[in-house]
Amino acid sequence: MELDELKIFLKEKLDSQHPEKSSEDISALMSKNTQSVIGKIKRSLWIEIITCIVFTLVCAAVGLWGKYAWLRTYFLIFAGICFLFLPVLWFLLQKTKKLSNASLPVKSNLVLLVGILKEYVKRYFQLTIALIPITILIALSLGYSDASLHNPKVHNPFFQELTASTRKIIFVVAYLIVFSAGMYYVTKWYLKKFYGNYIDQLQSLIKELEE
Repeated sequence: MELDELKIFLKEKLDSQHPEKSSEDISALMSKNTQSVIGKIKRSLWIEIITCIVFTLVCAAVGLWGKYAWLRTYFLIFAGICFLFLPVLWFLLQKTKKLSNASLPVKSNLVLLVGILKEYVKRYFQLTIALIPITILIALSLGYSDASLHNPKVHNPFFQELTASTRKIIFVVAYLIVFSAGMYYVTKWYLKKFYGNYIDQLQSLIKELEE
């Protein structure tokens, strides 16, 4: 058998074992995979929205009926932050729905969605990291300035003796360092699980469409 005949024979053999899919089959498969990933993103957003609503209500309840004035102020601030975050989550959910149902080509929709999600994850992480020292400083300042905690009749000498106790200062600093580090890694893990993995899957689909 000559070389050219051998090449033709091998090509026919491979084609028979691995038949090529039509463009319609590939398009249907890509659309199915895309909708599956987008569905998971929508589910993550709904979980965040519900969690945010519950957390806002809990913070508002503590802010209205908490025992200490500093604690009420602190949780009311958090309730306000969470409440302002809800429209952002709702906007992102509606944008995701719109892009998943848009008449634009699949690739264009995916590129737009990935861009929006990556920007959201980036800002989410930046805001969380920025809020860590801010919330800590607010909590300490509110607690230390609360006149009721400096009342000798109140059996809570923590804030009263904070500046006078080296051991308490060391404890607070160590706690803040551990808490900040923990929040940093928990936030990264959380964003990776809820959005990062799906962003990677969408980017893989975009690469497949480009091939």
